[in-house]
Amino acid sequence: MSFIILMMLAITLVSSGVYFIMQDLVYFIEWEVLSLNSSSIVMTFLFDWMSLMFMGFVLFIASLVIYYSEDYMSGDININRFIILVLMFVLSMMFLIISPNLISILLGWDGLGLVSYLLVIYYQNVKSYNAGMLTALSNRIGDVALLLAIAWMLNFGSWNYIYYLECSRDSTEMVVIGGLVMLAAMTKSAQIPFSSWLPAAMAAPTPVSALVHSSTLVTAGVYLLIRFNVLLADQWLGSCLLFFGGLTMFMAGAGANFEFDLKKIIALSTLSQLGLMMSILAMGFPKLAFFHLLTHALFKALLFMCAGAIIHNMKDSQDIRFMGGLVNQMPLTAACLNLSNLALCGMPFLAGFYSKDLILEVVCLSYVNMFSFVLYFFSTGLTVCYSLRLVYYSMSGDFNVGALHPLGDEGWLMLRGMLTLSLMAVLGGSVLSWVLFPTPSMICLPFSMKTLALSVSLIGGWLGYELAKFSLGYNLQTLRMHLMTSFLGSMWFLPFLSTYGVSNYPLQLGKYAFKTFDQGWSEYCGAQGLYKTFTSWGSMSQGWQNNDLKTYLISFMFWVIILFVLIIF
Repeated sequence: MSFIILMMLAITLVSSGVYFIMQDLVYFIEWEVLSLNSSSIVMTFLFDWMSLMFMGFVLFIASLVIYYSEDYMSGDININRFIILVLMFVLSMMFLIISPNLISILLGWDGLGLVSYLLVIYYQNVKSYNAGMLTALSNRIGDVALLLAIAWMLNFGSWNYIYYLECSRDSTEMVVIGGLVMLAAMTKSAQIPFSSWLPAAMAAPTPVSALVHSSTLVTAGVYLLIRFNVLLADQWLGSCLLFFGGLTMFMAGAGANFEFDLKKIIALSTLSQLGLMMSILAMGFPKLAFFHLLTHALFKALLFMCAGAIIHNMKDSQDIRFMGGLVNQMPLTAACLNLSNLALCGMPFLAGFYSKDLILEVVCLSYVNMFSFVLYFFSTGLTVCYSLRLVYYSMSGDFNVGALHPLGDEGWLMLRGMLTLSLMAVLGGSVLSWVLFPTPSMICLPFSMKTLALSVSLIGGWLGYELAKFSLGYNLQTLRMHLMTSFLGSMWFLPFLSTYGVSNYPLQLGKYAFKTFDQGWSEYCGAQGLYKTFTSWGSMSQGWQNNDLKTYLISFMFWVIILFVLIIF
């Protein structure tokens, strides 16, 4: 029932978004909740083409995820709780999308944080609890930044930021608010140095990953910055976001090439695409970032659904080294997986091609420095590299553990959801490009620059094949370069720095201080030392009191002897 309602709402909202684009409409609704003397509490909603289209896509993917979950989670006794949590997740995202007010944005923002924690710890084991705590604490940094932005906006007298973006864009106060909002968005979208929680959140059920990593939690930060994009024109803020976005894109792409966990590879590819969106946003192209956000939502949800079907078939094994020959065992699932992988790589005329190719051409045309330019294209090559590596490991060769897991395509409930998204991954990019860019922009580049993206993709594909091809020489080479491969493969040690770096080293320092001071010199010279001194004095005086007659006689005899000696001599 929830699937049908969400799907109908999604179709209505996307149609309304297209109508709003054609008519150039914006609805700004203010609902006065309470008016008392001169104080009023007002709830505001912003309905424009961007919010309607994004809400439509969120509801569309959520409806397919719920439909998919009816089969995927059929053996789970808590499936009703799971569906309710997913619906709460979508509701929190709705609040965030339609709010032009920082207070109501915080309501959706914290709702996303709370429900994401509940979903990550859904399986209730130690790994899930650790991942949930890391996710929650990383996102609390962004929540604090948003609270500080709300406090700072008291300088303006209202939290409706949309009033002040244009008229006060160059003021110091708005630059501070832009910096705080950028920090909040970087934590929610897992940019460096807050990236470690994103792969850890893979402890959640796979349908949740399909929703979280395509159109809800991680894209909330990108969407918030799209709304605040006017402030990124500030040179300092834009440069910082471009730098961190480019580094995140490169770090995630390099890490995915050394990862063997299927869900973590897809999570790192999400992180790479988020870095792409953030950096193109920093260059001043919010519409392009939004376009890529929508196309990415389609093929990434499909990629996670295919991964879920494979993991379900392999009895919860996620290691791609155990896979192989899946194209013979699960032909429809393999076709959907390859389709989504090709869309991720930017295969011509699939969904990812229209946004990624346009972004790369705009980068070539922009006044961007050489470092960012090389980082962009190198990261694009890495995307193709890990995608081809994943396909090579999972699709080619023979199935490695066929005796243990007899495979076959999943039930039609899961397949229908995947095939619907496959259709959108093929057609979505072209339809969205026609709707969002009715008048194509002129991009004039030399032939070498035009073919640069294709050349980089081909080189990346060849490198992915070489990385995936098992050979003894390659393994020996990786052992020789162990430090570099472990550095690249562990997200530049960010998970260790975020967990052990934040908690372990201060705890070790506290332990050393406790042993040295509390159990050492301060204890000896402080409370314990005073206790021992007073105890010895007390025992001495007690001894005098108990032996007062003996002491008197001895002292009398002592004084008599002294007097006798003095008299004689």
